[in-house]
Amino acid sequence: MLGNWLKTSILMAGIMALFGLIGAYIGGTNGMLLALLFGGGMNFFAYWFSADMVLKMYNAQEVDAASSPYLYNMVKELAGRAGLPMPRVYIIHEDQPNAFATGRNPENAAVAATTGILQMLSARELRGVMAHELAHVRHRDILISTISATLAGAISALANFAMFFGGRDSEGRPANPIAGIAVALLAPLAASLIQMAISRAREFDADRGGAEISGDPHALADALVKIHSYARGIPMATAEAHPETAQMMIMNPLSGGGLAGLFSTHPATEERVARLRAMA
Repeated sequence: MLGNWLKTSILMAGIMALFGLIGAYIGGTNGMLLALLFGGGMNFFAYWFSADMVLKMYNAQEVDAASSPYLYNMVKELAGRAGLPMPRVYIIHEDQPNAFATGRNPENAAVAATTGILQMLSARELRGVMAHELAHVRHRDILISTISATLAGAISALANFAMFFGGRDSEGRPANPIAGIAVALLAPLAASLIQMAISRAREFDADRGGAEISGDPHALADALVKIHSYARGIPMATAEAHPETAQMMIMNPLSGGGLAGLFSTHPATEERVARLRAMA
């Protein structure tokens, strides 16, 4: 677990370095310092508010034992098995089957499931999925994934600013406009690659942890097979508009395939399923 945190800290430092590089392109040394301050401010903001921002972005509606006893009581039982405080529970009105967890720590965690996943999976399979999300909570992955999503979005916005408003070299002269286009294209790509590196290992850990919490590795494996079969054929507009949030989901919600699959924040479903079957 310590190795995971060290790796994640190094990768998050890489995201902050991207802020500095873009700032240096826009305004030299002063621009770099301002961009790093901006990045630090975004980190602070993301720590306290990013979870609510993501839930609001997906129009998630909080439910309780009265409004959604099926999902709420399932999460309550699994949280007890995991030794976790009861998280807030949300439903997202989307046809695509998917789910995610967010929050800065287990005491302030939230789990969300789409109406699509509630309708598609059996109770046993859904239990495996929610156990996976609670494993993210127990491993404290949710803070890193939410902050990295927020910062990746900010880097994309800053890179677009650099392309449209140009930059200055170290002597204050206008920079090459081609360099601005390169920054606008490569900086978000680099941020996405960092997100991918953060996310893939954590998905395997959450699969294993979820199987342990639920006590049924085959249930999660069966759920992943079903979700994989349907998710890409059912678009999720919010995820397409905010692709930086894709890595928070149990399955990649984006419709792109082919080359885009090489940069997926999720490991191959076949490998995830094979590892779960081996556990059983």
